[in-house]
Amino acid sequence: MKQRFIEAARGGRTDRPPVWMMRQAGRYLPEYRELRAEYSFLEAISTPELAAEITLQPWERFQPDGIVMYSDILTVLEPLDFAYHLESGVGPVVENPVESPADTDRPRGDVREELWYVGDLLERLSSELGEEAAVLGFAGGPFTLGAYACEGTPSRTFMEIRRLRAEHPEAFRRLLRAFTDVLVDYVTYQVEAGADALQLFDTYAGLLSPADYREFLLPLHQEILEAVDVPTIVFARNMGANLELLAESGADVVALDWTVDIAEARETLAAVGDVAIQGNLDPALLYGDPEDVRERTREVIDAAGDEGHILNLGHGVDRNTPVENVAAFFETAKNASQ
Repeated sequence: MKQRFIEAARGGRTDRPPVWMMRQAGRYLPEYRELRAEYSFLEAISTPELAAEITLQPWERFQPDGIVMYSDILTVLEPLDFAYHLESGVGPVVENPVESPADTDRPRGDVREELWYVGDLLERLSSELGEEAAVLGFAGGPFTLGAYACEGTPSRTFMEIRRLRAEHPEAFRRLLRAFTDVLVDYVTYQVEAGADALQLFDTYAGLLSPADYREFLLPLHQEILEAVDVPTIVFARNMGANLELLAESGADVVALDWTVDIAEARETLAAVGDVAIQGNLDPALLYGDPEDVRERTREVIDAAGDEGHILNLGHGVDRNTPVENVAAFFETAKNASQ
């Protein structure tokens, strides 16, 4: 339920940990695949009635405490005049990537006009769910968005934006600034439209050195997260050794990937301040048998402690995950007591 989610996000004790999953609505569900056979991804996310139907598919099966809107982090490329599409077997492809420092001087469109369909979707979800579940909005972080804009396609290293930082630091700052300005408008718009909480996915921020994260990115994270008055969650992969930097972002919740020991993370973050945690079951463990899923999920719940914990995976649920194992994950959370 919504109140359970909000209370945990604020660091409070709840009767059990609230639960949701990253990539909660998606290709592991047969009803999703059936619907998507008729529509492209971009059609689905930009048609509010379709996006609402897809968003609510996991609700109808599992009744999680948080329902995350069906959208994509790359939508905010549109107000900055980047064009993109999804290519089968590749992923997102930016059609006009940054190729020179001059390309970081971006035009600025109106977020509410260009991304109206996101606001419409959130209004539908808020009306449908009421107090039954928290409606989660989200956005990509400025470094991750800039990484896609510079690389043009998914990458393991995203060397192009890291090269931009080394060769043209002012252009690097300008690009991150452009995304941040749009993101402030975007997260504010989401809250106005009905989002009860927001997650900032700066997934690839861990590619920066701690010094560069602190200099270039931390102030931008703080600015984005301070723009709203709902609970906020920050997520970045490979930040286990630098969790205190994520805590300094001002987020109410630090989401942990599966490579982090959740009990140790709790101790590290407690030294920084009153920060809740989210996570962090390895998504690959959902390929085990249902009883193994239950056991490993219980281990995460026990290790996380009895307050300020939102149960989730350490990254998104994989497309081939058995639905019965997803059900076991949710059932374990609902049967837990604290």
